[in-house]
Amino acid sequence: MGETAVVQHIGGIPATQADSWARLHRYVGHWALHGFGYWVVRERSTKRFVGEVGWANFRRGLGPQFDSGAECGWALAPWAFGQGFALEAVSAAIDWAAEHLEVRRAVCMIHPDNMKSARIARKVAFEEFDRASFKDAPVILFSKSLAVRDGQGLR
Repeated sequence: MGETAVVQHIGGIPATQADSWARLHRYVGHWALHGFGYWVVRERSTKRFVGEVGWANFRRGLGPQFDSGAECGWALAPWAFGQGFALEAVSAAIDWAAEHLEVRRAVCMIHPDNMKSARIARKVAFEEFDRASFKDAPVILFSKSLAVRDGQGLR
């Protein structure tokens, strides 16, 4: 989050060391309070840091259609852009959510200029349901149903 290319469409201001430390604590807090949160994504062969993906309840104030869902988010290191990591990680996060989250609706928000993330969202069946403004920036709001596992697969 300290690199301009990473935060270009999510606030635009690279994180300081203090911001990153606070983010880490916020993520740990999500796991402790909600039983879900973010994971670090690493390349299997090298263990190199790829990025982060996960679930949050940030209570962004974007209305009940958005704020009542589990919010999926992802951010990757610039070296990992365009290599399929995001699709794999988001797909895995959705599979995990279908098995572990009580909420049956997932949401995400993406800046309209972030076509790569919007493409990932659509590939995993998120659908646009609204447009809004968050922190004075335009965002597209997406949602999807989370399938429930029944022992024989997803239903």
